[in-house]
Amino acid sequence: MYRFLLSRQWVLLTLLALVLIPVMIELGFWQFHRHQHRVAQNTLIADNLAADPAPVEDLTSPGHTVPRKDYWRRVSATGTFDAEHEVVVRRRTNAEDRVGFHVLTPLELRDGKVLLVNRGWVKAAADQKAFPKVPAPPAGEVTVVGRLMADETTAGSGIKDLKGLPPRQIMLINSKDLAESLGRQVLGGYVDLTTPEPKNGSPELIGSPDHDSIGPHMAYAVQWWLFAAGVPVGWWVMVRRERRDRESAAAAPAAEDVAAPA
Repeated sequence: MYRFLLSRQWVLLTLLALVLIPVMIELGFWQFHRHQHRVAQNTLIADNLAADPAPVEDLTSPGHTVPRKDYWRRVSATGTFDAEHEVVVRRRTNAEDRVGFHVLTPLELRDGKVLLVNRGWVKAAADQKAFPKVPAPPAGEVTVVGRLMADETTAGSGIKDLKGLPPRQIMLINSKDLAESLGRQVLGGYVDLTTPEPKNGSPELIGSPDHDSIGPHMAYAVQWWLFAAGVPVGWWVMVRRERRDRESAAAAPAAEDVAAPA
C-alpha cells in the first residue's frame, strides 16, 4: 500500500523533511533567545536610567572596561571642560538621521583625571575635512550628568577605525586611545551628556536608548515552530494524496475492462 515510500523520490523527500524539522525548531529557539536578550536589555536600560546618578569614579577608573551591567548608568561628575583638546567623531547621525559629528570634550575632574563627555551632535561642514562649527562648552567648573557608555571598538560597533583623518577628527570613542594622545589619566568609557542642556539646542543631546520595543523576534520564533509542526503534516498530506492517485490509476484499467463489450 505504501511501498512507494521506498522509491528514491520519496526517500529523498522524507529525509528532507527530517532535516527541516530540527533546523526550524533550532531557528525558533534562536529567535526566542534574541527575544529574551532584548527583554533583558530593555530592563537593564530602564533600571539604569531610573537610578539616581552615581559619582562617575564609583563606576569607572583609568583603563577600566565598563561592564554591560553599567551601560547607560546615570553618573555625575564635576570638573572643567578642556575645549582645547576637544575632538569630533565622524559619521554620526542625529534623531532625524542626518549625518554629522558627535562632539567629544574632555572634562578635567578635581583630582586631575579626565572624563570624556559626548556633548552631542552637530552638522558637518561643507568640506568633510574641515572641523565643524562647534559651540563652546560651559566655562568654569560645571557638574554634568550623563549616561555611562563603554569604549567603542570596531568589533562592537562595526565602524572601521580609519587612519589619516583630519586633525581632531576620530572614528571611534575609545578612552585608551585618547589617553595616549592627551597624555593624561582618562577614565574608562565615556558619558553621553544629558545635563546641563546646551544653549540654543546645539550640540543636540544624544537621545535616550529605546527600551520599549521588543522587536519581532518572538513572532518569528512562533513562526518557525509552526513551520516545523507543518512539515510532518504536509508530508502526511502528500503521502495520502500519492496513495489516492496511485489507487485511482490502478483502478482505471479494471473499470475499462468491465465496461468493454464481450
